[in-house]
Amino acid sequence: MQLDLEQIKGILPHRAPFLLIDRVLEYEAGVWAHARKCVTADEPFFVGHFPQKAVMPGVLILEALAQTGAIALLSEPANVGKLAFFGGIKQARFRAPVVPGDVLDLKCTLTKRRGPIGFGEAQAFVDDKLVCQAEISFALQGEG
Repeated sequence: MQLDLEQIKGILPHRAPFLLIDRVLEYEAGVWAHARKCVTADEPFFVGHFPQKAVMPGVLILEALAQTGAIALLSEPANVGKLAFFGGIKQARFRAPVVPGDVLDLKCTLTKRRGPIGFGEAQAFVDDKLVCQAEISFALQGEG
């Protein structure tokens, strides 16, 4: 099942310029999500990172991956209306720069949960080439 930008906004609290996914291509609530971010030259972070050679900051790639995982998590009926806070990042690796014109394919699979704490394995690809991978954790907060 796909989600467009307005449907994503119905699940995530993020808004521009911090909403870092444009479309969800597929997902299974509570299990995994596959999203996409089209990286354009007019992204606000490119003004300072870097003026002479635009490169998407790695921390924002990780945030886009976390938002992808949050789609999987917050689309579960029991979690509607809750917030998913970033809990941690382990084993993050950046394999190639992401530049204007790239299309980021973002994948996150939820791997383990203990109460409101959960974990996921995340990967970002450009043209089927792995550009970033990490283990992420999150904490749910709020009433569902």
